[in-house]
Amino acid sequence: MRYTYRMVIGIDISQVVYKGTGVGTYVSEIVRSLIQQKPEYSYVLFGSSLRQREAIQTYINSVKRYGRNIKSVILPLPPSLLHVIWNVLHIIPITWITGKLDVFWSSDWTQPPLEKCVGITTIHDLSFLLYPKSFTRKIITVQKKRLYWAKRECRMFLCDSHATKKDVIKYLQIPDNKCIVVYPGLQ
Repeated sequence: MRYTYRMVIGIDISQVVYKGTGVGTYVSEIVRSLIQQKPEYSYVLFGSSLRQREAIQTYINSVKRYGRNIKSVILPLPPSLLHVIWNVLHIIPITWITGKLDVFWSSDWTQPPLEKCVGITTIHDLSFLLYPKSFTRKIITVQKKRLYWAKRECRMFLCDSHATKKDVIKYLQIPDNKCIVVYPGLQ
């Protein structure tokens, strides 16, 4: 009998609860598309919410028809607590929660320690740096802390556009070869 190894991809899908928003739609549709196009991989869909756990589970159930190897981990924790654990203290690696992963795609809001898995994150824009007067201090602080750790943990950055990629290279000093433009799809 021949053993075939399946790549294990962990994805933070916490943002899917924000239906009708750009980031919520982006995460929902790109994860659905990835599972449809690569059903041979194993997926660990991670979500965290204090009040929206049912919405996360509903989403997971909707994508399970596209792949057989989908595991879910839903924590009953608010995003603000994960921000402190991962963006401020930077403790508790994601693999302690999900199990072994080859790749982990972090969300728009938190960057956990990754241990040995390859890190990927998405940067939608850097408007909080370019136009700080348009944002609350809390949003600016959260994004700066997340990106501080993402720069250290992630090997690849998905950028929504070439303009965002240029901003990431210029303002975050992330090398060009670590940035890939992945346009958000239309629903």
